[in-house]
Amino acid sequence: MALIKTKSRLLVTGIVIAIASAGLLAQQTDIYFLIKKNFSIFSKAYENVALEYVDEVDPEVLMRNGIDAMLETLDPYTVMFNESQNEQSEIMSRGNYAGIGIEAGYRDGEVVVVAPVDGGPADEVGIRAGDVIVAVDGVSTEGLQPEEVNTLTSGEVGSDVMLSIKRFGLDQVLDFTVTRERIEVTNISYAGLIGEAEDTGYIRLSQFGTNSAEEVRRSIEELSGQKELSGLVLDLRDNPGGILQEAVAIIDKFVEPGLTVVDIRGRVSEYNQTFATEEPVMFEKPVVILMNGGSASASEVVAGALQDLDRAVILGEQSFGKGLVQVVKPLPYNTSLKITISRYYIPSGRSIQAVQYTHQGRNAVVMNADSSKREFRTRNGRVVFEGRGIEPDLETAGEKPSILEVALMQTGSYFDFATEFEAMNESFEYQELPESVYNEFKDFLKERDFKFSTDSERLLAQLSEQIKNYKGTESHLEDLQETINREKELMFDRESSDIKQQLFLEITSRYEGQMGKIRAGINSDPEVGEALNIIHNDTRYTNILSGE
Repeated sequence: MALIKTKSRLLVTGIVIAIASAGLLAQQTDIYFLIKKNFSIFSKAYENVALEYVDEVDPEVLMRNGIDAMLETLDPYTVMFNESQNEQSEIMSRGNYAGIGIEAGYRDGEVVVVAPVDGGPADEVGIRAGDVIVAVDGVSTEGLQPEEVNTLTSGEVGSDVMLSIKRFGLDQVLDFTVTRERIEVTNISYAGLIGEAEDTGYIRLSQFGTNSAEEVRRSIEELSGQKELSGLVLDLRDNPGGILQEAVAIIDKFVEPGLTVVDIRGRVSEYNQTFATEEPVMFEKPVVILMNGGSASASEVVAGALQDLDRAVILGEQSFGKGLVQVVKPLPYNTSLKITISRYYIPSGRSIQAVQYTHQGRNAVVMNADSSKREFRTRNGRVVFEGRGIEPDLETAGEKPSILEVALMQTGSYFDFATEFEAMNESFEYQELPESVYNEFKDFLKERDFKFSTDSERLLAQLSEQIKNYKGTESHLEDLQETINREKELMFDRESSDIKQQLFLEITSRYEGQMGKIRAGINSDPEVGEALNIIHNDTRYTNILSGE
């Protein structure tokens, strides 16, 4: 009797498998039929337009526009590269190219700066992560893909490009003239000991390029060799990502082997992969990860995985939210297709992708994944959410430069003063900017007739134009302008600490180079200071990771 039941179960199982296989085969047959059917329709329509339209059209341009329009219904990262774009992509992937040092991305239907390269041309003039790129050399970015904007900003070394920027909190569009330079992006821009006792390691990782995990390992070993470390600050701010395997190998340094840290899951099973840790734990002390809106992709994998595994405290701002995986597929005639094939999923099971695309029209039409607010749990049971990028365990308000500070960077005032100062002073051995040097800077600005326009001043100009024909308004407008002028003067006093800090860092870079500038900046960085407080307070560190 047991044998008969077994045979019956086998028969039923076989029928189920046969039905499932038949269904899958039918589904595949349907999709191949639809591809063939619609390709026949498209090719005939293309042929008719190319040969018979009233005006002569370029068949290549016509086809490219058709392909671009098709891809625009998917997501902004699925794009076709022509021959020149292929070459540009290869140059940028090698980490050495002529440009302004930005990574362009897509958010809420707009092209934004994901992250400026540390010390690069864009960073030096004051362009920041999250800035919306409105135009490049007067060419509107509306309808452009991030890759197209990256191409527009690249060019000959020494040539200028003007970026029109819209920044959160400011009404006016800001124009930045940036000189293109040879950009060499390093994985680790700085590693050293920080804190009063200089017993905490600090590593600023700028990208996840080839060998970045090995460089992190080597940096930890070197820092540990100098002094027994109390903890480590891993700075992923403005890190746009890179090679996923490098991200996994970095996670490997902090958690035990055998843990799944990221899944890549998509529609095609051959692209699905699971990445797990393999090495013994290298660093067991407290870890704090710094993150901001410019932290994307592989940065979010590292921060999210270590958050899900309750291995590190995440400090800063919400990350960018790019959890889509692309591969480049070669096409005929030296063209290629960069296509999204899967999504990242981190240990709790959540995706880090911040938006979902409807595929019903241009990729500007998106659904915010926040509406679902799906909850997941970390290893210790803490609640984390999907669809928001990575939210920090402790949120800090990122520094937002005022319109005065923006203008000082736009005009190159910090840069030019520091250049003149170095020419006239053999040394600069200070821990902060002396008041006398700040006064010299203000005199320097007066000599150069430095001017900047506030939002209030811009609105007053619009009002003046609208009521210029009304009698008796001139004196009132003059009074308002005088009030604005007084307010602008007060801004130099009210914001003196931030201006002094930026000027101090710029002058320091003249005497100690970019490394010296970074080192000086770390010492006064409030987020680094908060990270040190967490590392040196065992109870607070433990409570954060336990959810108390």
